[in-house]
Amino acid sequence: MNLLMPVAGLIKARYRGEKADIDSQFFKLHYRTTATLFFIGCLLVTANDLIGPTINCFGPDGVPGNVLNTYCWIMSTFSVPGSNSASTYHDGAVPGLGPKGPNGEKVVHAYYQWVPFMLFLQGVMFYIPHYLWKAFEQRKMNKITSGLRGKTILESDQRRDACENLINYLWETRGTHNGYAFKYLFCDSLNFINCIGQLFFINKFLGGVFMTYGTEVLSFMNMDDENRTDPMMEVFPRVTKCTFHHYGSSGTIQTKDAACILGLNIINEKIYVTLWFWLLALIAITSVYLIMMVALISVPSLRRSLVTRKATADKKDRAYHLVEKVAIGDWFMIFLISRNMDSMMYNIFIDEITEKYKTMPKA
Repeated sequence: MNLLMPVAGLIKARYRGEKADIDSQFFKLHYRTTATLFFIGCLLVTANDLIGPTINCFGPDGVPGNVLNTYCWIMSTFSVPGSNSASTYHDGAVPGLGPKGPNGEKVVHAYYQWVPFMLFLQGVMFYIPHYLWKAFEQRKMNKITSGLRGKTILESDQRRDACENLINYLWETRGTHNGYAFKYLFCDSLNFINCIGQLFFINKFLGGVFMTYGTEVLSFMNMDDENRTDPMMEVFPRVTKCTFHHYGSSGTIQTKDAACILGLNIINEKIYVTLWFWLLALIAITSVYLIMMVALISVPSLRRSLVTRKATADKKDRAYHLVEKVAIGDWFMIFLISRNMDSMMYNIFIDEITEKYKTMPKA
């Protein structure tokens, strides 16, 4: 629990009305859910108490264990690609620890040292579009809906005055909010671009194996035991080799092989399988969401349904003025306001703002 406290602020529940709601639930999937997922992954791979030492090597005689562990962690370990086959595994050899091929082929594993840094950086990248939107938004929605957010039990004079001030503000500034809406759409598009970019970034970081990582894991689960070759052990090997050089008693350089157990990779492989499925699902959800946003801009009836979903039936029938006679930016402001008012207060607002726009010529 102490480990998770640093990221609790991203996902903690707030009292309704404490802060203005300035984005959609799809937007929150990126900067809350996904960023939190990356930050939790970063914390897990640095929690050595959960898995023990990150690396534990043994092999050469006369070399202290702590020296060997530090050397192999810093200089990186390697595995032999030809010894990862299922037949070698079932003959008793540990995958990746067979003898080198005739050309001395080996796969060096150094990226696991950078996993926590990469996870933290990617979590920050998923938060950046929200940070930009907050900077662009400048607490405008929080200011204009002050005193109107939260649950309305009884209408008070103070809330009624706040509603009148809000309506007057929207009327006096009509036609000036297109830039506000464009900045939100820009940040929303950044979420999608970032999501695609992170998929390729992880693939590059892991040596080009991430794109098919999840499908290979699913195939592995459905294979017969004798034909299985765990793809997770190839990307994040649990046992690797390390070549240690030191001077012998005669002063000559001696080269010895050590076997290293990478307990950290038990956590890494699970994190990246989870990220593979989540990122693909997030890309699909965000794609549908962006298509929906384009449809909202193109189809007036969809825009009207969003700003009247809290309104009573008689208010909905009159609210066509809010679509036919307002600019996109003004409609977007009304939409965000609808997210920050309860039904009772919003019905009062929608009734009076509709009367304002009724006398206005069609946009």
